[in-house]
Amino acid sequence: MELIEALILGIVQGLTEFLPVSSSGHLEIMKFLLNDDSIAEQSLLTTVFLHFATAIATLVVFKEDILDLLKGLLSGHRDALMFSLYIVISMTPAAFVGVFFADWIEAFFHRNIHFVAIMLILTGVILFISEKINSGQKKMGALSALIIGLSQAIAILPGISRSGSTIATALILGVEKSKAARFSFLMVIPLIFGKIAKDLLSGDFAAHMPSVPYLTIGFLSAFITGILACTWMINIVKNSKLSWFSYYCFIVGIAIIAYSFYT
Repeated sequence: MELIEALILGIVQGLTEFLPVSSSGHLEIMKFLLNDDSIAEQSLLTTVFLHFATAIATLVVFKEDILDLLKGLLSGHRDALMFSLYIVISMTPAAFVGVFFADWIEAFFHRNIHFVAIMLILTGVILFISEKINSGQKKMGALSALIIGLSQAIAILPGISRSGSTIATALILGVEKSKAARFSFLMVIPLIFGKIAKDLLSGDFAAHMPSVPYLTIGFLSAFITGILACTWMINIVKNSKLSWFSYYCFIVGIAIIAYSFYT
């Protein structure tokens, strides 16, 4: 059973890290439906492994882009330097919120189920609107990076999808579809590794140390699922299929609100 749990955790992490459905929102929904807060209390080391797996999956999917970027940085190419600057700019809002408003954000993660449902519906609206906008050819700029970064910061709230909100914001700003998806996934890599470093420095791993097979299965399932989900999400954006997930968010959000009133 323990290894099956690791497999499930890995698959869920791999899917929700990239698909626009809000992993934090679904975690809050599961806690509400099962009336069990312990569902979120997995080992810190397991969390680090799963996040590391999805970060590596992103690196694998975008290995050519990352290598080109590194070559450009080493050669002092202006495009590479500017793209790196835009990544840094996009990270700033989420880093600021995470450092200075952590306690305030935490308050939204305590069975605030109606808030989560409303945020899921809002995610659906954002996805639906972004799909209806004609694909633009606008280049990424400092202002666009900042606005997309603000969307990423807002997505810290449960129910708001990080990938969905950042990609949708980029599309609404007129960024070309493939570039919007590329920037959305690349911009989160430094934040994931930063979060991993923070957990490693501050975490208490002695409380519950998972077995090596548990960590291995969790890592591999998150890694493989992450590669598939990331690749799938890129194709979804290119083919204007974000409405699939907007309908899903509408249905789940409305269903949770209705269920909460009848229980």
